[in-house]
Amino acid sequence: MVQAGGWLMLPILLCSVIAVAIIGERFWSLQVNRIAPANLVAQVWQWYKSGELDDEHIKTLASKSALGRILATGLVNRNNPREIMKESIEDVGRQVVHELERFLNSLGTIAAVTPLLGLLGTVIGMIKVFAAITIHGVGNPTVLAGGISEALITTAAGLSVAIPSLIFYRYFRGKVDGLVLKMEEEALKLIDVMHGEREAMR
Repeated sequence: MVQAGGWLMLPILLCSVIAVAIIGERFWSLQVNRIAPANLVAQVWQWYKSGELDDEHIKTLASKSALGRILATGLVNRNNPREIMKESIEDVGRQVVHELERFLNSLGTIAAVTPLLGLLGTVIGMIKVFAAITIHGVGNPTVLAGGISEALITTAAGLSVAIPSLIFYRYFRGKVDGLVLKMEEEALKLIDVMHGEREAMR
């Protein structure tokens, strides 16, 4: 089937391998417990209340998860005004979001490009069909079969790669958006708790 599809099957197959690798990597990397573990703010607050919140705990927190990295940035600036603490969290949050979206543009590009590669294969196959008609006429269908087969196979292969790539691209985009919202909520909760405690002590 690959031989019958012509040379355009090679980039389509390469795109399929890359898409599968990206999908597998994103499934592994975007697990909720790896990005935003539950009860992390509560644990930080417990450290704070018990006087255990030192540089070592903050460093450990930053290395464990994306949410931990955001919270650690806020904790480093916990003695500064609320606005500075919030700005520092937002700056790191943008970096974290960029990391969460890693490879998604490539997956979206594959979803967009592979149907076009299939279409190009269709055009090339039809050109071969008409060239064969010009030379041999329409009396011998076997002469035409190669071009028609190439046209259909590349189209089917391109769509077979593009459709799941687009589905997973949309899925991961939605998952990233959900994780970002959850991390924003947790970070704001930390800010409110820290500065609420400070204001209560005044």
